[in-house]
Amino acid sequence: HPPARILDLGTGSGALLLACLSEWRNATGLGVDASLAALAVAQENAQSTGLAGRANFRLGDWGEGLSERFDLILSNPPYIAETEEISEEVRTFEPASALFAGGDGLDDYRRILPQLPSLLNPGGLAVLEIGHTQGQTLLAMAADHGFTASLHPDLAGRDRCVALNVSTLKPAA
Repeated sequence: HPPARILDLGTGSGALLLACLSEWRNATGLGVDASLAALAVAQENAQSTGLAGRANFRLGDWGEGLSERFDLILSNPPYIAETEEISEEVRTFEPASALFAGGDGLDDYRRILPQLPSLLNPGGLAVLEIGHTQGQTLLAMAADHGFTASLHPDLAGRDRCVALNVSTLKPAA
């Protein structure tokens, strides 16, 4: 069934949330970001797409302080290791805080994964974008948090996201 309530962690421009809201016309959503500048862009994009009445945005630190539950959680967190080379084009147009996540690129997943069980409705789905070499590591991290997860490729066939379903959440040991 289509999601009624969507959460976009690290919403940036709001593109993921707004795309989902345009697809599921009865859904509403919340975008959270640590950047006021990003939130201003997201709000402007919501206005220009006619979705501002169904999209709210707030300053925040991932899911910290949220007490609501959601049917769908999306996140494209920073996942590049600090030592990894990136193109000049990416470096020019994206702030470092939106790209880099510690020495191994996994710092933000370490913060997000423990928050998901309290944010997802039963039967809910969380989809996290990952770097194409991080798939197996993210599956292991998800298992460490009690999830059964699945990898999904991008159009080039490389691992690009991990999906976690709360209905498959294993009891804590």
